[in-house]
Amino acid sequence: MTTGELIRSARLQARLSQGDLAERLGMPRSSIARWEVDAVEPGFTALRRVLQACGFDLSTTLIPFARDPGRDARVREVQRLTPQERMRGMVDRVDEE
Repeated sequence: MTTGELIRSARLQARLSQGDLAERLGMPRSSIARWEVDAVEPGFTALRRVLQACGFDLSTTLIPFARDPGRDARVREVQRLTPQERMRGMVDRVDEE
């Protein structure tokens, strides 16, 4: 879930329009709209303030992150490629579909 999806979900669950939420936060409705489409990502403090205005909060409990060795290996592989090689790989994958 993206930050924008989280904000939109909280706003809809609180039954608020973008205008209503913007008014609660004292900001333009366009700011809410940009966040919801992930054009701009708010900082952590702003995100908490938005969610609290909707009646929610973020848990700040740390949970262990399970690494995926296969994914990590693929990322290292791709990082070794030149930009041209990466682009060629993407084009080849699209052609295969």
